[in-house]
Amino acid sequence: MDSNNISPKYGVIGAGSFGIAVANLLAQNGDVLLYVRSEDQKSEINTKHTLKSYTMDERVVATNDLKEIADECYLLFPILPSDNFVEMLEELAPYLRPSHVLIHGTKGLYTPKKITIDVSLKKEEVYTMSELITIKTGVLRVGCLAGPNLASELAENQPAATVIASSFNEVIEMGQQALKSSRFQVYGSNELLGVELAGVLKNYIAIASGMLTGLGYGENARALLITRGMAELIFIAKALGASEKAFLGLAGIGDLIATCNSPKSRNYRVGLMLAEGKKLDEIIESIGEVAEGVKTLQIVRALQKYGYRAPLAEILYKIVYENLPIKKGIDFLMRFTADKDAEYIMS
Repeated sequence: MDSNNISPKYGVIGAGSFGIAVANLLAQNGDVLLYVRSEDQKSEINTKHTLKSYTMDERVVATNDLKEIADECYLLFPILPSDNFVEMLEELAPYLRPSHVLIHGTKGLYTPKKITIDVSLKKEEVYTMSELITIKTGVLRVGCLAGPNLASELAENQPAATVIASSFNEVIEMGQQALKSSRFQVYGSNELLGVELAGVLKNYIAIASGMLTGLGYGENARALLITRGMAELIFIAKALGASEKAFLGLAGIGDLIATCNSPKSRNYRVGLMLAEGKKLDEIIESIGEVAEGVKTLQIVRALQKYGYRAPLAEILYKIVYENLPIKKGIDFLMRFTADKDAEYIMS
């Protein structure tokens, strides 16, 4: 493993739609090892250069050996659901060295506690993925990847941009060098916690946006949702120790706009199908990939003792988990007023 190798090799862990998209983006600048669990997936990628409905760049080679990916690649991109993140880190940790760099692309939070309707969480019981990396491994140089990055559009090579956030400028520079291309811009930020929370929290706003579409509401209602949703997310982030800065960039308002306006967003589709009368278990099975906003709702609600205002999260929780009729929930939200516009900046 040589970080000065003229032909770099990057590692991606996770073969969901976003992991596939990131692997193809990285392949424009170097060779890529993509970790998959399934032998069938490994064979399909390495022989046919396809996976699911996606075409894989020929520079992407699949492996199901975590030791191989750690030995061959010093820059790793773990991109998999938050529920699987701890297990993956525990399997990967024995093969990692302090020289490794991990930039994750998981827009979720983790808590070891079982979340029930009565549970209350402390901030110390909720972890971002970058915090899990530093806790579970010996790696110090970590970062995250967040922004308006709908995987299906990236697969079509449409123009897009993302943010790499880290406390280490060298991590940002490595990520930019690995990912940037003529069709994909990569910005940097030192607001690691803020960027992670922005990428996570916007998921439940996207669920609400899908509900609006399902009920036949128009763009005025969606603009109201996005704007007031942004205020709510910033109040939560400040209570958890982040600033509003990350929420005013690509990882915040940029990602929020993309996921709240596109049926390509899994969380948006969850809301749409809930409005159509489908049950949550049925929706999750039909989507086939994790919609992180469903779990995020539970965590946000369980953290509310920190005093932030989250009426949208509270109503959505009642709709998703307590069978509150959606129209009743929206009627309640329309009666909820704020004294000032953009008060999260003024406070």
